[in-house]
Amino acid sequence: MEEEKKVESVVEEAKAPETPVAQPMPDIKVSEMNEEEVQLEKADAKYDAGNIQVLEGLEAVRKRPGMYIGTTSSAGLHHLVWEIVDNAIDEALAGYCTDVHVTINPGNTITVTDNGRGIPVDVVKKSGLSGVETVYTVLHAGGKFGEGGGYKVSGGLHGVGASVVNALSEWCEVTVHKEGGIYYIKFQNGGKIVDHLKRIGDCDPKVNGTSVTFKPDPLIFTDTTEYSYDIIRDRMRQTAFLNRGIRVTVRDDRGEEKKEESFCYKGGIKEFVLFINAHKTKLFDDVIYCEGSVPITLESGSTAHVYAEIAMQYDDGYSSNIYSFCNNVHTHEGGMHETGFKDAMRRVINNYCRDNKFLKDGEDDLTFEDITEGLTCVISVKHPNPQFEGQTKTKLGNSEVRKIVSSIVGEQLNRFLLEDPRLARTIMEKIVMAANARMAARKAREDIRRKGALELTTLPGKLADCSSKNPEECELYIVEGNSAGGSAKNGRNRNTQAILPLRGKILNVEKAQAKRIFANAEIGNMITAIGGGIDPEFDVSKIRYHKVVIMTDADVDGSHIRILLLTFFYRFMRPLITEGYVYIAQPPLYKVEYHGKQYYAYTDEQLETIKTKLKLKAGYPFQRYKGLGEMDAEQLWETTMDPNNRKMLRVTLNDAIKAEQVFTDLMGDNVDPRKEFIHENAKFVKNLDI
Repeated sequence: MEEEKKVESVVEEAKAPETPVAQPMPDIKVSEMNEEEVQLEKADAKYDAGNIQVLEGLEAVRKRPGMYIGTTSSAGLHHLVWEIVDNAIDEALAGYCTDVHVTINPGNTITVTDNGRGIPVDVVKKSGLSGVETVYTVLHAGGKFGEGGGYKVSGGLHGVGASVVNALSEWCEVTVHKEGGIYYIKFQNGGKIVDHLKRIGDCDPKVNGTSVTFKPDPLIFTDTTEYSYDIIRDRMRQTAFLNRGIRVTVRDDRGEEKKEESFCYKGGIKEFVLFINAHKTKLFDDVIYCEGSVPITLESGSTAHVYAEIAMQYDDGYSSNIYSFCNNVHTHEGGMHETGFKDAMRRVINNYCRDNKFLKDGEDDLTFEDITEGLTCVISVKHPNPQFEGQTKTKLGNSEVRKIVSSIVGEQLNRFLLEDPRLARTIMEKIVMAANARMAARKAREDIRRKGALELTTLPGKLADCSSKNPEECELYIVEGNSAGGSAKNGRNRNTQAILPLRGKILNVEKAQAKRIFANAEIGNMITAIGGGIDPEFDVSKIRYHKVVIMTDADVDGSHIRILLLTFFYRFMRPLITEGYVYIAQPPLYKVEYHGKQYYAYTDEQLETIKTKLKLKAGYPFQRYKGLGEMDAEQLWETTMDPNNRKMLRVTLNDAIKAEQVFTDLMGDNVDPRKEFIHENAKFVKNLDI
């Protein structure tokens, strides 16, 4: 009996399988208190001067790291690299840096080296410390504040990057080459100075720059301290695209096989668009490129310039992808530069269509969705004083940028269309076709809207809704087939769990026109059941379930259905993914019965662990689940649906550009990228079950 308890413990620890596409997300339990208990808690809590904490130096960063880097998971770990690299890129934007090197060292330490001017080594009057010590130990210290600062344009405007990295590191070393001298300092235990900055040697006065090496503190990053070469490489490649002519090199010195890649793009964001569209069927090879520099008056009355560049290209697909940046910061939520771009596109395209009879008299203007169907666009703005909305700097708020971008795009796009009527006709025919498809799709959407969500409960074999109407506690299981759907319906918690079985594989929306997509019965059922509508009008605040769980068989067909569903959510309900409402159920692969007990294994490795711990001889029988339908209701609940026992993966979107490439490669019309993907990844597949 004691041995069986140990085995159960081992299996429980190993239940959550690793996956490259999603992160495990445990359920959050909220304990409820009645009104009397709340009042008692309030009465017992004292709030006076003794409750006030004064955190000195970098203590605040270590106390609340999430306020500065968002999270202490893998994303926060990599954010440390971005902070130091951004400092180097700011030197490049100022015109003093041409090369940046990022190295992942053995032991998962990071070294970032640049050939910029080097951090100042003389004493800062206000702090009484050298420039290096001030930058790395004082929050909001740096050369990026005020018009007299060392940078005309900067992405790291909060001035906390270097000090935050230092605060969250076990140790940090900085070496500066400046004006003929080599200077060195080391910090440890969250940013404490080991010894003050020292000159340790001489160098060629023409050789300047900064090298930073740091080790993330495992006391802060408790989930992982292991850096991903792929994540760093992709981010550095993006940085090189956005700063044409600057060379960024990434190297991984861990393990026996060293990796190194170098990126330098003289074409800048034009090459960025070509890279994004590499595996798409393009309408034409040209990249439409607009750029300009416009003077603005700062608060002091002095003059500075805002520089904007826009690159775009059409393909034969149905989705649009617009990526915007300000001072190399990816503005995920858009802002005034995107608004200005939209203004210009609507104005220029509609005028051209009417002047050249692509639109008849009396017809409505083309919408922005019509104009941008199949469009990939990168917008990059460099601003001397950007105003980012929110702590995460994901939306640009400078109102003057709207007019600047609108003027640049309007004038230069119009010139492009007039100078090349052949390409202009190709674009207009694509846009008008998109408009016609939109009107047909609108009718199909209206048909879906006319159906109430409750109507679905009357459809045989379709939605079995839950009784609760609180979206925060409701879960929708999208299940493969009626057999699994029957088990799920019988085994579920009827109060909070709804079941929607699918009949076979849904449409691949990456290849289909909108009219056909909205006419698809299975897709229509999902749209109505989820309740948030459909892109471009999808409203995530109106969804009926805060967990949309994809529950498919653990085989090839199940994987295919899962990617078809993810493609649909990504293209037509993207906020469902970005807000963290999509999950993937993890049913077990094997069941072993021993002495009246059942043990479930989610991977081949776990099966072997169970057999070893139970001392089972070769040939001992076990069950391999070919599908969810082979489980009875009790087993499905116990292993896959019970919040107390289940393992679920939460689907997240960390890199929109990378996600766009994956969906295009795997689900698009072009076969070659899929072949390439299979060749590169076949070695990772174990025991393929077809």
